Amino acid sequence: MDIIANLEAIKQTIEEELTQVNTLADVKAMRTNYLGKKGPITEALRELKNVDPSERPKVGAYANNLKGELAKALKEKETTLQAEATRKKLAAEAVDVTLPANPRHIGTQHILSQVMEEIEDLFIAMGYEIVEGPEIESDFYNFERMNLPKAHPARDMQDTFYINPDVLLRTHTSPVQARAMDQHDFSRGPLKMISPGKVYRRDDDDATHSHQFHQIEGLVVDKNIRLSDLKGTLELFAKHMFGEEREIRLRPSYFPFTEPSVEIDISCFKCGGEGCNICKGTGWIEILGGGMVHPNVLEMAGIDSEEYSGFAFGLGPDRVAMLKYGIDDIRHFYQNDARFLTQFTEKG
Repeated sequence: MDIIANLEAIKQTIEEELTQVNTLADVKAMRTNYLGKKGPITEALRELKNVDPSERPKVGAYANNLKGELAKALKEKETTLQAEATRKKLAAEAVDVTLPANPRHIGTQHILSQVMEEIEDLFIAMGYEIVEGPEIESDFYNFERMNLPKAHPARDMQDTFYINPDVLLRTHTSPVQARAMDQHDFSRGPLKMISPGKVYRRDDDDATHSHQFHQIEGLVVDKNIRLSDLKGTLELFAKHMFGEEREIRLRPSYFPFTEPSVEIDISCFKCGGEGCNICKGTGWIEILGGGMVHPNVLEMAGIDSEEYSGFAFGLGPDRVAMLKYGIDDIRHFYQNDARFLTQFTEKG
């Protein structure tokens, strides 16, 4: 019966220790100390061989019941501590859904895309269609179809990136116009189109030029198209982009694919024509070039130049954006500097 007394003492000790247990590590330690192979209960059971055979069942049953009670008590304590730990963790990680969210820094459309879309929307409203073409172009469409045959001196006006003698990176979007004239069915109405896209030239000597830039060229071909139609179209463009008070003027110029050819200036939006650093004292700012489509260009597309005429123009969205927003270096558009780009909200 001494074994039972010993086990009762162990039980009392265990009950006292359980009241002091505060961590899962303590529970684990008690389980090892009292229920392990070297624990006091196991040691007491080893003494059964010294107990009177008639008493062994009683002592064994008492020891096993004590072992089961202890295991149950430890399990309950462990469950309680785990629940408390979970509660504390959830409390620490709780999210107050009523708090304002962290601000999200959402990007905006690039300023050049904004300007190009504004120009495109204007011409679409005037009944033009947008036509695109390949940036890798043939010499035939880039030059010859634009009235620039081999060895023509005007080819020097456009310093070109050649891939091979017959293939190049297009120097303007005019080849798109040639392809459009080839495909257009004039029995269904006039051809009115703009061709936006990237163009490439060996020209990056200063802050106003780049080897890659954007261009939007326009073309209208129909019967009885006159230079006055071009002037009216570009006057509307200038007022839309730079303000209703803007005026335009046409100056004689030369382009191989138009005849007559003109440079188009707008009255300076800073000084109102009085002269300043923006317009270099002239009161005018050059923005684009154009003219009447050269008869040779029409004839090469299979269009009768005696019956049909047309006007064409080309403008640089990069330059339009620089003038509109007072940007002094074209390279800002391509350096992906967030300090620059975030100044322009969409449709700014």
